[in-house]
Amino acid sequence: MSHKYRIFQWFYTTLKVALRHSAKQQKPSSVTLADSPRKRFFYATSVFLVLMATITDLPASKLLAQDIPSQDLEAASFYQQGVMRYYRKDLQAAENAFRQALQRDPNLGIARNYLGSIMLQQNRLDAAVQEYTEAIRINPNLGEAYYNLGLTLHKQGQTEAAITAYRQALVIDPAMVAAQYNLGLALYEKGQKNEAVNAYKQAINLDSGNANAYFNLAIALQDQGRNTEAINAYHQSLQLNPNNAVAYNNIASLLAIQGQASLAIATYIEAIHHIPNDTAAYYNLGVTLYNQGDFKKAKVALKRALNQYREQGNIQQAVMVDQLIQQTTQMQRETQVGQALIPFPTQTHTNNVVQPVQQMPNQPETPLEPPVKRTYVPSLGQ
Repeated sequence: MSHKYRIFQWFYTTLKVALRHSAKQQKPSSVTLADSPRKRFFYATSVFLVLMATITDLPASKLLAQDIPSQDLEAASFYQQGVMRYYRKDLQAAENAFRQALQRDPNLGIARNYLGSIMLQQNRLDAAVQEYTEAIRINPNLGEAYYNLGLTLHKQGQTEAAITAYRQALVIDPAMVAAQYNLGLALYEKGQKNEAVNAYKQAINLDSGNANAYFNLAIALQDQGRNTEAINAYHQSLQLNPNNAVAYNNIASLLAIQGQASLAIATYIEAIHHIPNDTAAYYNLGVTLYNQGDFKKAKVALKRALNQYREQGNIQQAVMVDQLIQQTTQMQRETQVGQALIPFPTQTHTNNVVQPVQQMPNQPETPLEPPVKRTYVPSLGQ
């Protein structure tokens, strides 16, 4: 029995077990965009996760050792036509070409990987799983196919099976950043927080410019109560993506929880400077100013939040903010007549910081498109 076949048999057996287990406990997919974060009355803090929804196609450097992907030149010609049409976004023509190539050479595993990517982009997830699994059967060392299979299973909500696939991709290619990153996300979704932290750190070691990896690392650290480390990770995320409104709000709310109100206020103001329509920042700024007894400035910030909530059609939040403005006005009057101030209640860490919601902050990334090698089939050329 060949080494490649043993690898495939191990993975296939593990995958079947994971799929059966996942089917029993399957929940709605956690990688679907959600339009609005969860809110709390005192701090509208939101945290959410990012799935790196990047399809990985086989790079030119990982084609077969020879230039021609198949000994059958007609199959190779159809394959190249499929590649060219794939990168021109003519997915139907690409699919037809790849299938013709496979009719000539059924062992063209690279073509199966591309077919899976076409199915995935068309949201034909079951078909994508079949194509990637077949690509792995043909070539058990095709790390990109394991990663793409993991991504597809992840989108189906089959997190345990996705973890298995991501890990196998990393066995073959330990430097695959997308697999390491998504492994962290999947582990977090399964409640394995320490493992998720380690996976995100590995992703950052591989790509220190990955803002989302720092962001998700901060979420995992925050969830463990490691607030100082979380703040540092959020700051790293903001250095790479200064327009991440949620990172600003989470930093400021954590600072407020730690009793560093002045720094929290400065952070909310910085958030508004970068994202002028950040409703949560106005609201949280107003709450923090209220807690500091600066009712005049608190009202200004809360009124901005109220107007924006109304524009968004968020009636429930608007009503709550309006009540808070009325309470602020009352407190301001009492202060003016010299009555004792009653501090606005500040919640504990658990209540102030909303627990992470399993969703992603950005649109899925476009597929990574490796350079197309156009020299190995003389009939088509450049």
